[in-house]
Amino acid sequence: MEKAREEERELRPTRVRLDKWLWPARFFKTRTLAAHAIAVGHVRISDARVKPAHMVQPGDHVTVRKDAAAWKVEVIALSARRGSAAEASTLYRESADSVAARQAEIDRRRAAGSAPAWQGRPTKRERRKLREFLDEA
Repeated sequence: MEKAREEERELRPTRVRLDKWLWPARFFKTRTLAAHAIAVGHVRISDARVKPAHMVQPGDHVTVRKDAAAWKVEVIALSARRGSAAEASTLYRESADSVAARQAEIDRRRAAGSAPAWQGRPTKRERRKLREFLDEA
């Protein structure tokens, strides 16, 4: 049993590309989506824009913005392969401020009501209304 743990520690990388780390940490469904988010500035390390190939190390502070939510996490462990959600949660630690801010955003959206509903594909007018709703919410 101990031998298996030692082998696992030896196989763990010491540095991983940012886009490769975001994928197993389950912030994005694909590595391509992670790379695109990094390229447009939705993912930052220590509040600095970086490229997808930037190497992440334990101790780095990463900010990930998706929709209106933002995660501020500290990298704890590295992984280049995607595992279960339980494994993903061991790769980072989210700050208490980040959790509170995300929960406040969720509560604010719930209080605003649900998005307009229509059947089928929305018309141009309905798309505008939806865009306005999402910008306000």
